Amino acid sequence: MKRLIHYINTEVLVKAARLNNANITLKIVTGILISKFIALYIGPYGMALIGNLRNFMSAIQSLAIAGLYKGVVKFINETKNNALELSKTLSTVFYFGFFSSMLLAFLCYYNAEFINNLIFTSNYNYTYIIKVLATVLPFYALNMFVFSIMNGFSKHKILLIINIIGQVLGLLVTLVLIKQENIDGALIAIVITPTLNLLISVVGILYRKNLVSYVKISNVSFSVLDKLSPYMIMALVSSIAIPIVTLIIRSYIIDEVGIKEAGYWEAMNRVSNYYLMFINSLMALYILPRFTQINTKKAFRKEVFSFYKTIMPIFGVLLLVIYFTRSFLVPLLFTEEFRPVETLFGYQILGDFVRVLSMVIAYQFLAKKMFSHFIVLEIFLFVMLYVSSIYLIDDFGYKGAVMAHCFSYVMYFGLILLIFGSSLFGVLEDQSTKDS
Repeated sequence: MKRLIHYINTEVLVKAARLNNANITLKIVTGILISKFIALYIGPYGMALIGNLRNFMSAIQSLAIAGLYKGVVKFINETKNNALELSKTLSTVFYFGFFSSMLLAFLCYYNAEFINNLIFTSNYNYTYIIKVLATVLPFYALNMFVFSIMNGFSKHKILLIINIIGQVLGLLVTLVLIKQENIDGALIAIVITPTLNLLISVVGILYRKNLVSYVKISNVSFSVLDKLSPYMIMALVSSIAIPIVTLIIRSYIIDEVGIKEAGYWEAMNRVSNYYLMFINSLMALYILPRFTQINTKKAFRKEVFSFYKTIMPIFGVLLLVIYFTRSFLVPLLFTEEFRPVETLFGYQILGDFVRVLSMVIAYQFLAKKMFSHFIVLEIFLFVMLYVSSIYLIDDFGYKGAVMAHCFSYVMYFGLILLIFGSSLFGVLEDQSTKDS
């Protein structure tokens, strides 16, 4: 426990303060302001439609970069001192990302009406939004490619500054468009604001001009793709399945309960995302690097329970404060029209608490490259979330969605404990945590 407290005080909080806190705080403030404008100028129905577009965009953007981002950062960091291997990595990722994003752009553009009906139903015609999305998709892929290069070379300060500038510009554009064009403005803003981060690409290329010469089609290597494939699969499973399942559930609420009720559920999801940002950042900064270093069950158990004893009580108190002040928070974050959201806090908060409990342990899958375990469990979670949501929505209306959220993560946490049962509760032996 002392190690964790010392590390958080001397390393994590310093890094977070310099690199993450400003960015995360800005994301939360930006999200709250945008949510407030949506609530004021559009209302619950707009919140639902915007939520569906955001989920679709999240999935399609992940497909556009083929889930390469995390693996690329790792590989660039490992090969940056080897010119040939670095060239193979950069060339393979660039051309693979380019072709995958262009293919997706064409598919989206020429199937815009079909996609519109999937996202918004045939009652709303926003086909032109899908075509705009298809047009800017390759630029997003280019942004992420350069972003991964800068991250791989640990240029965090530059990325942070550019990210903050991009978020501020995106916020201003979004608020103006919502005020001027209502729902159309909000949808356009969601699609075009990621392209404002083209600044990242421009600055990144200017800052590392010499890297352009490393990108050669002759150095494209399938062995690099083979090495990256586990990271690609893991990223695609988690980054595509969650948005798609969320979109399906919201669409089901729209069809079976009502579009306003779907908007209330989307509002609850937004509140959840706000308070989860900080805890997710802390875990990424400490848990994953620490799990990568440890090799015994004893050390693994110590780190997990230290986190539970030090961080989880604070997080739990925060969630209790949010729950008991929900009657004040809902009209503050949204409007009086969103009062029904108050009934969703209980199950959502409980589910999020269990979700964080499970994520702490699940980071071991990433740290020890337990790819098959990770994928199987993620698929189980998504199937459980979908099935339980449909069943509970039929019985309890839109409240059934947050009940399903809670139930699914309790089941997920239970399976996590079964897999790592010997590491967490068994007889301590000095052997690799891979045997858990």
